[in-house]
Amino acid sequence: MKKRIVTIAGLPGSGKSSTAVKVAQALGYEHFSSGDLFRKMAAERALTVEGINLAAEKQQELDREVDELLKQFGKGKENLVIDSRMAFHWIPDSFKVLLELDPKTAAERTFAHIQKEGRKSQDAATVDEVYANTLKRMESERKRYRDLYQVDYTDKDQFDLVINTAHYDLDAVTDIVLKEYGAWQNSATDTP
Repeated sequence: MKKRIVTIAGLPGSGKSSTAVKVAQALGYEHFSSGDLFRKMAAERALTVEGINLAAEKQQELDREVDELLKQFGKGKENLVIDSRMAFHWIPDSFKVLLELDPKTAAERTFAHIQKEGRKSQDAATVDEVYANTLKRMESERKRYRDLYQVDYTDKDQFDLVINTAHYDLDAVTDIVLKEYGAWQNSATDTP
């Protein structure tokens, strides 16, 4: 049975949070961000985003806390858009979106965001610093999810829609997600 839940995964800087917010607004759905929760957990521990990712490699309860919340959403919620690396796994009957972006472009976008608005528990002096931190973060997340759940969140075959955000602005990505989600919702509710 399909749920009225959109899960948006992606690499750091691919636009998953911004896209999720716009999709939720357009649909009139609630929005939840695992990244925001993880950044809050980092700040509470006086860690950077990269620091909490490294800590989570040894302290599995950090990921499990977020994952349990996602599982609960999947059991009892509808009309929800979640940006999270692993929500697609915990809510398999959601509309699953993967946003791709090469790490260098992602670092440039993230650095611009840090310079313009700041970013909770994340700071950098140069694009190269963001790039290096992004690569470390990606490797840490891949390792953790592989070790914990035997899941590679970058495997495109697990998703209903994959978009390379290098080719589109935020409005275009949002429009694509909305169009494809509508088509998915209107297709047969159960697939054999």
